[in-house]
Amino acid sequence: MDRRKFIRFATLAGSSFTFASCSSRKFHPHSEVLTPASPIVEQEPLKVGFVYLGSVGDFGWTYAHDLGRREMEENLQEKVKTTFVENVNEGGEAERVIRQLALDGNKLIFTTALSYMNQTIKVAQAFPDVFFENCSGYKRAANVGTYLGRFEEPQYLIGMIAGKMTKSNVIGFIGTYRIPKVIRGIDAFTQGLQSTNSKAKVKVIWIQGWYNPAKEREAAQALVNLGADVLIADTDSAAVVQLAEEKGIYAFGHNTDMSNYGPKAHLTSVVNKWGKFYINQALAVINGTWKSGDVWDGISQEMVDISPLNPVIPQDVQQLAMAKREEFVQGTAHPFDGPVKDQSGKVRVPKGQVLSDREQLAMNWYVEGIEGSIAKLIS
Repeated sequence: MDRRKFIRFATLAGSSFTFASCSSRKFHPHSEVLTPASPIVEQEPLKVGFVYLGSVGDFGWTYAHDLGRREMEENLQEKVKTTFVENVNEGGEAERVIRQLALDGNKLIFTTALSYMNQTIKVAQAFPDVFFENCSGYKRAANVGTYLGRFEEPQYLIGMIAGKMTKSNVIGFIGTYRIPKVIRGIDAFTQGLQSTNSKAKVKVIWIQGWYNPAKEREAAQALVNLGADVLIADTDSAAVVQLAEEKGIYAFGHNTDMSNYGPKAHLTSVVNKWGKFYINQALAVINGTWKSGDVWDGISQEMVDISPLNPVIPQDVQQLAMAKREEFVQGTAHPFDGPVKDQSGKVRVPKGQVLSDREQLAMNWYVEGIEGSIAKLIS
């Protein structure tokens, strides 16, 4: 994918962050707090702010969110005017950035990381007429909603493909942080892997970071040394795909389509698709129908998916994966359909049942097929 060029135009007061202005002119809904919203004056564009954890050039998590922002601009055109701030750390810096966006007249603010949850809630209390959406969080208010993609679905699909493409039966997974969200993804991947190849095993190396190309590459190399011939990471850079290309093995991208970084190695990517959600939330604010809710959407709602498949994947394997994808779309399958066993062989989900949303959100155990143990789990 081509790098994007952005124009920096203002310095955020009291910090080293800069704003870039670009103007062209539900998780399960157990929180349905109706908010008395007033329609935005038609002649004025809705000002929408975005707070990014990383750089728009990371080609991962932040890049995916920015693709969604630009899709919103392309669709709504003169109805919106967007601003984003990148590389925002958690804590006081995040609070200052969010507060400044509100002070600058942004009526809808997307804070795109779990680490911004508490700061979002705090600022929202001071700006009751501004609407906030926090990605990955679980705290809501009358003017704060939350959203997340069911990435477990595409993770399961790439696991199925990995099971058919490995020759060594060793899959290397580079993990970020030992938190339920990440563990859930590793487990879903392994469930898919085991469904097509019960002999294959997953080895995990944690790097304790979202974006660190050097560490990602080092971990990937270590996994190759352990016999892995297929690599997957939930990190933000393309380093793992690039290493796989050099080594002549296979890899999967994460967050966005990373095929440009390893045309031969890259099999497909788990992709986050935020555009439709951003468009809908902006329109809701414009029309005065926005309400606080908890959105957790999957492939069927077009919030997550897999990128185009590499032709090197045999047709029967492609068909197998796409058939399961259709089951996810139709709601007839789930990444954690029972029986699901943990590493010890204990049945965690009996046959005929499915792991509940609440259990998924607190997932702190490995499924059968993963080697090693989870240490120092961060809740």
